[in-house]
Amino acid sequence: MLWILYALLKPGAELLVTINGVGCVVETVYLAMYLVYAPKAARVLAAKMLLGLNVAVFGLVALVTMLLSDAGLRVHVLGWICVSVSLSVFAAPLSIMRQVIRTKSVEFMPISLSFFLVLSAVVWFAYGALKKDVFVAFPNVLGFVFGLAQMALYMAYRKPAAALVIIPEQSKEEVAEGKASCGGAEVHPIDIAEVHDLQTVVVDVDVEPVTYAAASGMVDGSVGRPRAPEELVIKPDMVTVIAAEA
Repeated sequence: MLWILYALLKPGAELLVTINGVGCVVETVYLAMYLVYAPKAARVLAAKMLLGLNVAVFGLVALVTMLLSDAGLRVHVLGWICVSVSLSVFAAPLSIMRQVIRTKSVEFMPISLSFFLVLSAVVWFAYGALKKDVFVAFPNVLGFVFGLAQMALYMAYRKPAAALVIIPEQSKEEVAEGKASCGGAEVHPIDIAEVHDLQTVVVDVDVEPVTYAAASGMVDGSVGRPRAPEELVIKPDMVTVIAAEA
């Protein structure tokens, strides 16, 4: 809105009126969607900022500018105000850049936005230089620098996309049927829901005692430093086996 007022006061700046008029329409749509879908607390805060900045501040700037009698002075004062606002807009992504560095994730900073920020800054700097308008050219230098910094951060912290594994149709059918293959054999899952009766079977296992020397000879002949022969007493025990009947 400030740039539209600046273009209306300065002769030969009709292009600024056109592009910033379209920008105001698009931003109005964004704000309307935000006010519709945002939580209540966020809507109230956005409405206060909208009324405070876009209405009160813009109205005050327009009033003070119009009170100046000299047309050249009006353009000069309003031009520096527009430069200050543009610099604050270009510096706003600094918080996002800090978040990217802290989290080492670029999900908060899309590369397309950074690319078009650089492209827009280059085009508008060229326009301001050709028109010899320092108020248009100067803030876009900072926009170009910040845009390049964002793209550098994106390239530094971006992570490669996860590999997409394509499952053949036959494998999909086997997975759907609950069947898999292991080598030449097929492996079928057991449906636990079909097991109704669990029986406890007690098995008496007889184990003969084995000497330490005999046990040592059964383990590839290497059991460390030999000790005095001792009896490794293994007593018979009761082994409980849980058997399932379908």
